[in-house]
Amino acid sequence: MLEIANLEVVYNEVILVLRGLSIELPDGEIVALLGSNGAGKTTTARAVTALLDNHNGNITKGSITFDGRDITNASPSSIVKGGIAQVMEGRRCFGELNVDENLQTGAFTNRNKAAVAAQYDKVMELFPILAERRKQLAGYMSGGEQQMLAIGRALMAQPKMLILDEPSLGLAPLLVQQVRDVIVELNREGMSVLLIEQNAMMALSIANHGYIMENGKIVMEGTGSKLLADDDVKEFYLGLHQDEGGQRKSFRDVKHYKRRKKWAS
Repeated sequence: MLEIANLEVVYNEVILVLRGLSIELPDGEIVALLGSNGAGKTTTARAVTALLDNHNGNITKGSITFDGRDITNASPSSIVKGGIAQVMEGRRCFGELNVDENLQTGAFTNRNKAAVAAQYDKVMELFPILAERRKQLAGYMSGGEQQMLAIGRALMAQPKMLILDEPSLGLAPLLVQQVRDVIVELNREGMSVLLIEQNAMMALSIANHGYIMENGKIVMEGTGSKLLADDDVKEFYLGLHQDEGGQRKSFRDVKHYKRRKKWAS
């Protein structure tokens, strides 16, 4: 469904962030994109949804194809109409608007009132907490409730593919589990998902395939289960390693920890 081929992105005409990035998202699958802060994950999402201009960024090389159509230089509105919706990092709800009003903004590109009403009912069924908070201002909701609202707002556009940028960021473990369950349910219903995360355990536990970014390029890829079992992935993302006696230890107990760079060699 989505193919990013040899993509390069430059900010302010001098800062090269993506360095020949290539990933694929098959129809109906969950693909996880992992990486530390500054690896280029959010830039990848901005490139797909045509939001680079807002951040003085430009695609200087490569292409992005969605559902058989080249969207490399498409406008943000045409991309949303074409079937891609994004839940941004930090949720970005409209704090001065209530739940219903936030959801209505997500349906801005859909002029079919009957379809919008049906999708609204579906969102409320998926997130019962939003049904209870319909007239509450988003700015006064908890972080978990705002994340549900942000996902619901994206779903109002009736997308074929959903991009989730750090959906577990700042959430308690129980809420992370709830977000995970929502993603699984959406995928079960046929939604393709690009899951951008630092929470490797959550992302890889549900991903069909995963990519690991380092300095704007892919340094490792494989099935979710394969990456989750990889020693380097466990060492960096889960903070675990084996000592000389074969016992698993946490890097929180190691005074001098230096991340291995084998996957970048």
